[in-house]
Amino acid sequence: MIIKKFQGKTEAEAVESAKKELGSNVVIMNVRNMKRKGMFSFLKPQLIEVTAALEEEPSQSAAPQKEEARPQPFIDSIVHKAAMETAAFVDGNIARDQQTENGRADSSAIEEKLDTLHTLLEQQLQKPDEMRGDTPEEDKESEVERFMKLLYNTMLANEVSEQNANQIIDEIEKISKPNMPFDYALANIYQKMILKFGKPVEIIPAEKGTKVIFFVGPTGVGKTTTIAKIASKFSVEGGRKIALLTADTYRIAAAEQLRTYANILEVPFRVIYSTEEMEQALKDFRNFDFIMVDTAGHSHQNEAQGDAMNSFIHSVDGMAEKEVFLVLSATTKYRDLVSIADVYSAMTDYKLIFTKLDETTTVGSLLNLKLHTGASLSYVTYGQNVPDDIEIFNPQKTVKQLLGGKGN
Repeated sequence: MIIKKFQGKTEAEAVESAKKELGSNVVIMNVRNMKRKGMFSFLKPQLIEVTAALEEEPSQSAAPQKEEARPQPFIDSIVHKAAMETAAFVDGNIARDQQTENGRADSSAIEEKLDTLHTLLEQQLQKPDEMRGDTPEEDKESEVERFMKLLYNTMLANEVSEQNANQIIDEIEKISKPNMPFDYALANIYQKMILKFGKPVEIIPAEKGTKVIFFVGPTGVGKTTTIAKIASKFSVEGGRKIALLTADTYRIAAAEQLRTYANILEVPFRVIYSTEEMEQALKDFRNFDFIMVDTAGHSHQNEAQGDAMNSFIHSVDGMAEKEVFLVLSATTKYRDLVSIADVYSAMTDYKLIFTKLDETTTVGSLLNLKLHTGASLSYVTYGQNVPDDIEIFNPQKTVKQLLGGKGN
């Protein structure tokens, strides 16, 4: 990998210099403002420095990264509150239990924010009327019944499991009222699915001392890149003291990749070969805010490696506050996700990070695994750009996708 820094009066100028020298496949790893030096530096325009990287021998399967606009949250917390208040029309108890601190909002906000999805569903609900003819049995089918069938099929198309889709539909049918407009059914199912995802969990500092964060999961899901993104956010943007460790001694490339990121961020880096070395690192970095640990990916069917991972994760118990994040790819088959999650559930509690959302058109596995494990969702990633292409999981946007919207 070639790593170089380029400067320019603007970020675009610096990036252009990088592409001119390294090629269009260059990856921008960091951007920062540079202070001019000298007596009259304040008279000179500010410089922007970008750190660019390029693989010297890219694989044939590698494809240029598309520069896409970063996803924006579909609906904010106020609209979430509005959704709950609209749902209160049919289920007041649920809305009362889930009220937030954002105050009351007009219930019409849910219709405004869900306009695109509402229109889509309305159009699809009208199609059977044009095609079904005058069959008496079909005439008896209510608008809400057709809406439920549509929503059920939409969830299945987004790879929500049949069990979970049936459960959601059953919950809505239990509280349905005669002649209830599907506006209210839509608001209710939207709100219930958001509640099933729960509140996403961000990484926060320890109440006292250092927090050790282990990133675990199978090989190839993007653990190392995800760590680099999170470390960049906390180190560059948050000003936190961070040390990066790797226990992945099986893949030299993975260790070197994390070392490269550590050099760019100017944070300590260390390779850990044993639990004793992990304990020593904890002592050496006791004044740091976070110690982030990359672990070796292994087959969830390998018991020996699983036992070693279990010992490693628990090596800091009683010595420091600890969090474990299970990193999984959104492109992995649900059956395999369940097997992986079950193996790690036997070791420790964890929170979920999903990667590669840009490589799939369905997000049902996020809901499936959340309901299967009960674990909180934390971050999602959607590209290779560091420190970008990562955000806190957004349940509103994901539910919109699951119900047939575009998730914008």
